[in-house]
Amino acid sequence: MKVCLRLNLCGMLFVTLVCAASLHAQDAKELVAKAVHSELAADQSDHSLWRYRDEQREANKVSIVVNTRQGSVKRLIEKNGQPLSPAETQAEDARLQDFIHDPAKLAKQRKDAQHDDQNATALLKMLPEAFVWTIKSRDADTLTLHFEPDPNFNPPDMQSRVLSAMNGELVINEKQERIQEISGKLTRDVTFGWGLLGRLHEGGTFRVLRKELTPKVWEITETHVHIEGKALLFKNIGEQQDEVQTDFTPVPQNTTLEQAVELSKPKK
Repeated sequence: MKVCLRLNLCGMLFVTLVCAASLHAQDAKELVAKAVHSELAADQSDHSLWRYRDEQREANKVSIVVNTRQGSVKRLIEKNGQPLSPAETQAEDARLQDFIHDPAKLAKQRKDAQHDDQNATALLKMLPEAFVWTIKSRDADTLTLHFEPDPNFNPPDMQSRVLSAMNGELVINEKQERIQEISGKLTRDVTFGWGLLGRLHEGGTFRVLRKELTPKVWEITETHVHIEGKALLFKNIGEQQDEVQTDFTPVPQNTTLEQAVELSKPKK
């Protein structure tokens, strides 16, 4: 009788632990889904424009970027830690004037930005289902979750196949249900077209940080990507990016491209 009772208690304890773990995972997944929903809703309502300093550390370049409703102006102001020479500044002025008066270049920029936004939105929507989520830690403002590939996830395209070989962490601002940081690592090689079209190597990493610039308006402030591989048969590729954005200041909605060119000049 005592043995049966002990076995029953062990069984009940096992079931309780399994159910608790399942509930914990489901809670984590729901928290991620809420954050994704908040991000998508915010993206629809956010029409803010910014002037900011963009530092590409891997290339030793610093630029000033100014957003407008017609497109963005990006002026190079430093190379290898030194400001541009007068001749280089003049050439940059000429390049920007050519850009803002070339409808084809402006259209390409808009098309590329739209394509990037669509890809980012598609991947964002997949986050809750692509991974198994667990809560790692919690403090007054943020929630940190760990993610591993969900073996039941079926990537719908080549781009999303990368998700099935990645684990990492997601940090959520719980008060606003906004994504504050995401980082990940490739746990195995990812091949495309049986390796003929491309291969991303195991060990590649990425980290993206976001900050609230004004109430409920969040922007990416750091992007770090270190991935190696091959693409298009035998062409080597390398995605090495360490980009930091600072000094954000709002830009009026009616700012023209010509005004943006002036705003992109370094402040004296």
